[in-house]
Amino acid sequence: MNAPPTTGLLLHLSGPLQSWGERSRFNQRDTATAPTRSGLIGMIAAAFGRRRTEPVTDLRALRFTVRIDRPGTLLRDFHTVGGGMPRDLTVITAEGKRRAADTATVTSDRYYLQDAAFTVAVTADDPALLDRCAQALRAPRWPLYLGRRSCPPNAPLLLTVLRTDPVTALIDLPLARTAPRDRGDVLVEFRSDTPFESRAWPSAPEDEQVYTEAQDEPVSFQPHHRRFQTRPIYRRHLRLPADRCAGLGVKYLSAVIEHLQSEQPSENTPVTP
Repeated sequence: MNAPPTTGLLLHLSGPLQSWGERSRFNQRDTATAPTRSGLIGMIAAAFGRRRTEPVTDLRALRFTVRIDRPGTLLRDFHTVGGGMPRDLTVITAEGKRRAADTATVTSDRYYLQDAAFTVAVTADDPALLDRCAQALRAPRWPLYLGRRSCPPNAPLLLTVLRTDPVTALIDLPLARTAPRDRGDVLVEFRSDTPFESRAWPSAPEDEQVYTEAQDEPVSFQPHHRRFQTRPIYRRHLRLPADRCAGLGVKYLSAVIEHLQSEQPSENTPVTP
């Protein structure tokens, strides 16, 4: 008997720091408040071992729905390069010269999300594409990071390969956060690059589905020729039972493994990043 086709992947993104640049320019390096589409496609392209000069046209068929388990807090890093160094070791200018002593220090403001955690449902119309992505994430050719090379993950990235409804699996998965002491539920935000039209989404007022835009649809990652297009972001919130909060660290991972084995006993358990 043939196995049902792959319907999606569930990813877990957590680490001390994450940084999902959206409008970074020169010495201002921002971060979005949730993983960007370009950041997620770039991460999967790195898992395949693709260079920035190679196309990502096939990966643009992937769709992402992000559940914000923990939004984290914003961290600003005032970053300096070249200060106090001999002139021959300072930063090279665009003309190929060395900076003078009074301008040798290059500064930038870099922003990060600290202690954030996200669960991402990756879907596509092509099950074979999802299977190839899962295989690449199990054994990435290049190290994977959460938006910036200095932000490695602290837990398995690929949680499971789905053969059931991805929306239901995303909503039902334990949350990577501690349970509140004074409430029976928690308000959780979801963001998606497609409308929340699946029957698996609980009914909600029409104005609950908020639509905005972001300039993070990657066309090319080529150095000096990076190009992005505008794409929609859909947002909505759900109140989930507080007992779905599984805690942090090992406690959370143990709860996820137990949940996945009860839902899909034959599927893969999380793999080490």
